[in-house]
Amino acid sequence: QVQLTESGGGLVQAGGSLRLSCATSGRTSHTIAMGWFRQAPGTPGKERDFVASIVWRPCTTDYADSVRGRFTISMNHVKNTVYLAMNQLNPAATAHYYCAAASSLAEHIKREYDYWGQGTQVTVSS
Repeated sequence: QVQLTESGGGLVQAGGSLRLSCATSGRTSHTIAMGWFRQAPGTPGKERDFVASIVWRPCTTDYADSVRGRFTISMNHVKNTVYLAMNQLNPAATAHYYCAAASSLAEHIKREYDYWGQGTQVTVSS
């Protein structure tokens, strides 16, 4: 099993920045990629939206069009922590942010990740 714990969320004004962290533990050697997803408030039945992902080998990243150029995903393998640096935030970014881990390339490609954290709330005020 892999455990994921997100942190770093909070309240920020439009135009501001936040950096989310996702600490991983357990059988992390079985994972090949991690991603960030988000779910906007008032949408409990809606699928979580893809935000960004990172694959270890080769190291590749991918972003949703809505965040490309403003968000950056990165991984510190020593700390077993994935980060999501978010800049130029706008109110549309208000959501509960989740990190997730995939144990196979197929899962990553389909964005059907095996493991999920509990999430961290990001609120952007206008």
